Amino acid sequence: MSDRVLNRRQEQLVARVREEGFATVEDLAGHFEVTQQTIRRDLAALCDAGLLRRYHGGVSLPSSVENLAYTKRQNLWQEEKLRIAALLAQHIPDDASLFINLGTTNEDVARALMNHRGLRVITNNLNVAIMLSENPSFEVIVAGGVVRGRDHGVTGQPTIELIRQFKVDFGVIGISGIDPDGTLFDFDLHEVRVAQAIIEHSRQVFLAADHSKVGRDALVRLGPISLVHAWFTDRAPPPELAPVLAEAGTQVHVAAEP
Repeated sequence: MSDRVLNRRQEQLVARVREEGFATVEDLAGHFEVTQQTIRRDLAALCDAGLLRRYHGGVSLPSSVENLAYTKRQNLWQEEKLRIAALLAQHIPDDASLFINLGTTNEDVARALMNHRGLRVITNNLNVAIMLSENPSFEVIVAGGVVRGRDHGVTGQPTIELIRQFKVDFGVIGISGIDPDGTLFDFDLHEVRVAQAIIEHSRQVFLAADHSKVGRDALVRLGPISLVHAWFTDRAPPPELAPVLAEAGTQVHVAAEP
């Protein structure tokens, strides 16, 4: 599963489990009109990828209090993330200042910015800092704090204090979940506090989040989507989000398949 995208049935299967909360093999086989053996293969792949969790008698969504492992997140929705990153990078001009925070999609954004010139970047993502420092025309500032071994992210009060010293053109953030009412959620309180500081000290806030984040449960509330000026994603948001986005004034940019 980590080296290919989901097929349409597997995407619909995850969506159905999200809607129902719990599903059995028998129910899913009947709904999709395939054999139970086919459903078991799909579920095994989805559980191995961390998109679903096995329980006695069926499957449910992963925990709302624990994110997927960094290496698994790197491999999920790879093509979609690259398209999102390329589209977002087109909206960042040369000689701009920006924050980039944590997340695998944001690392793709940093990679897509490598051909820019004259950027001034403040980041709490060591992977992003190392990558962007290869461009001699960039100035890269790394926020201090506690380094997380699992993804080389930096969080804590020193991180927030450094961010508060700046007012940049663009703040590029990621997120773990987007509620149907437009509320943004993440798993880590420390990471959310850093993202909130980035939002407060950015003239424009860009959200990079693929379609799988819509309806995904996470524990910590970051704030309403009205904090975001532009959301870059790979599919048009579901209809129930349309009035929320319109009221919030959030622009949506869809990086569609070629």
